[in-house]
Formats: sequence, C-alpha cells, structure tokens
Amino acid sequence: MIVTIETERLIIRPVVPDDAEAIFRWASDPEVTKYMIYSPHPNVQSTRAWLESLDHANEDSYDLGFESKETGELIGMGGIVYHKEEDVWMIGYNLRRDWWGKGIVPEAMRGIIDYVRERRPIRVLQGQFAVENNKSRRVMEKLGMQFYKDGEYTKMDGSATFKSQIYRREFS
Repeated sequence: MIVTIETERLIIRPVVPDDAEAIFRWASDPEVTKYMIYSPHPNVQSTRAWLESLDHANEDSYDLGFESKETGELIGMGGIVYHKEEDVWMIGYNLRRDWWGKGIVPEAMRGIIDYVRERRPIRVLQGQFAVENNKSRRVMEKLGMQFYKDGEYTKMDGSATFKSQIYRREFS
C-alpha cells in the first residue's frame, strides 16, 4: 500500500531501503534512541536490513517517514499500528535531533492519524513513553491524549527498563 500524506511542512511517505543512510543518522544517535524500544543501530547495514523487513502491505500498520518539504531530507519516522486484541491503535515516532522542538512530530502524527481515520475506524489511540521523556509527553498532549495509566517497558535487547506512562485518546 503506497501512502503519501502532505502537511504544511512535510511529505509523509513509506520508507524504503534506499533511505537507510538518512534513517541511520537518527537511529544511531544515542540521544534519539535513549527512550526508544530499540538500541542505537550499529551500522547502516543493520538499518537497511530493518527497512527490508518492513511490510508496507499490512493495513494494520502505518510506519512512515517524515520528509521536509524545505530541505527534501528524511528527518524522522512515525506511525500507528492496530492491536486487534485490545482494539487500540498504538503510536510511535522518532525524529532527528537537529529537528527537535519545531513541532514536526505533532504535525506528522496528526497527518497520519487523520489519514487512517478517513479509512479505518479508530476507537482508541494509545502511546507509551518513559516518564523522564517530557518531549514525548508534550507530543501526546498536543495530539489530544491524556494520562491513562502507569506502565513499564524494556528495550528489545534488555539493556534498559523504563517506568512509563500510557496516554490515550478515545474517539466517538
């Protein structure tokens, strides 16, 4: 499924293996990946292998890149994934550090959420962030999400565990 969404400052599109170098720029940054479920990518080849594993045909998963209209650069990624067992759409995102604090993630995520809502029913939108990660808390609040419950998560490689907060937004 080819998805292209346009916002004021972004073109939001599927990522492909040729984007590996751009994605490696933030996926290898320890500050960007500090609270992510994955650890920093060790090399561009690992980023390329991950990109090759993505299933863009899955209608329950929208994992898209954020391309700056101004520079033409791929500067971040985000998306939503449907969890049927809970009837919840989970959000996630990351952004190159030099683009932090400019409102890019809320803009991109609103575009993705609106796109999916036009095609699929979203009853509940949910996100989780480490309690120390105030930037993610602010993104979720800007998306109309509110505190739901406390939680915890561990990086995929087991290198860190974080106390977290889960935020939700319910749609009628």
